[in-house]
Formats: sequence, structure tokens, C-alpha cells
Amino acid sequence: MTPDPAAPATSDTGLVTGADGLARPLWASRHDDLRAYYDAEWGMPVRDERGVFERLSLEAFQSGLSWATILRRREGFRAAFANFEVDAVAAFTEDDVARLLADPGIIRHRGKIEATLANARAARDLREASGIGARGDLGPGATLADLVWSHQPERTPAPRTPAEVPSTSEHSVALAKELKSRGFRFVGPTTMFALMEAIGIIDTHLVGSHRRGASGLWAPDGSPIDGDR
Repeated sequence: MTPDPAAPATSDTGLVTGADGLARPLWASRHDDLRAYYDAEWGMPVRDERGVFERLSLEAFQSGLSWATILRRREGFRAAFANFEVDAVAAFTEDDVARLLADPGIIRHRGKIEATLANARAARDLREASGIGARGDLGPGATLADLVWSHQPERTPAPRTPAEVPSTSEHSVALAKELKSRGFRFVGPTTMFALMEAIGIIDTHLVGSHRRGASGLWAPDGSPIDGDR
């Protein structure tokens, strides 16, 4: 990829203004694919089961790696994991594990592959569970997406510098605890906070970024938009 021609981020804001006049954080200004992901996808609401399961799975595969590594293999992951359809992945067998370990289009890590299969089965089982969610008020028929979104906070962070962007929260801790109790793996508080950022549950775009508040859920100051809660 061609490096971004913009000047380095300033130390006080952590933002880079690109040739298009739009301000982005440094991580989203380095390559075309990261810039496109930041502009069109990161932080936009994802509320369907398949979409949330895909993001949860990819966050787990990212552990110890850069997001760019995962992003550039996403189509390979989708092909390998039946487009992250929960029921299809839940039915995978040991033969599928062997197939995945030989697939150069994904990250071939046995622990993460087996965790993805276990998480699909846990997500399938959630639909039959009662008393799930942040308030314990979700019952049979609720999906992984419903459970994850039930942990949305009343306000979102409003960071002005990269140093002010948190890596965890009480809500991500609670979400991680509930998911672990239901058999999910690779769902620690930091990983769950990253998931919440990626699917729009919280908005950690830097104040001043052209994407701040663009999800329609949060105002730039971190307050909820009327009608979205």
C-alpha cells in the first residue's frame, strides 16, 4: 500500500489531515485499506448476529497481531468460516479444524480456530437461554448481538488525544464476564472493548476526527442521540 502523504500527527491531537482535507488518527492514515476501513466501517453500528459473530471472531484472531494483518485476510476468513454464519460454524468438525489449519488465507492458530468453533456453539446456545444481557432481561430467541448491545453505556468516551482513549471499561469487563460464563473464549475485557468500538456500541473517535459522531448513536461530546437508546 502507498503510505499516506500527510504530515505526521501533531502531539496535541494525534490527528492527521489527509490530502482530502479530512482528519483521521495516525493509525488510519498509514495505508489505503486502513483509511477506507476507518472512513466507512469502523465504529458504524453492527446489530445482526452474523456481523457481531464475525467481528468477535476477528478480534480474537487479532490478539497479538495488528488489525491490518487481519483486515487484509478478511475475505479469506469469510470463505474459510462459512461467512461466519453461526449455525454453520457451530457444525464444524475436527475435519474442518484440520482444513483450517492448512488454509493459508487465514491465521493458522489452533487455539483461535477452536475458540471460534466453541464461540459459534455458545452463540447458538444463547438463543435458548434465559436471563442473559446486562440487566438479565433477555430471554429465549435473543442473539449474541442482543447480548453484546445490552452492555452499551449511557455515555461514550470523548477522547481528545490518543492517550485519552481507554482500552477497557466497566461495561467491557461485565460483557467479558458474561460471555466467559456462557462458554465463550478469547473474550477478555480489552478484546471486548475493541469489539464495542468496532461495532459502534461506544465511540472512541478522537474529537476533531471527521468520523466523530458519524455513527448516529452519539453526539461529539459523548452524549446519546435521542431515539438511539
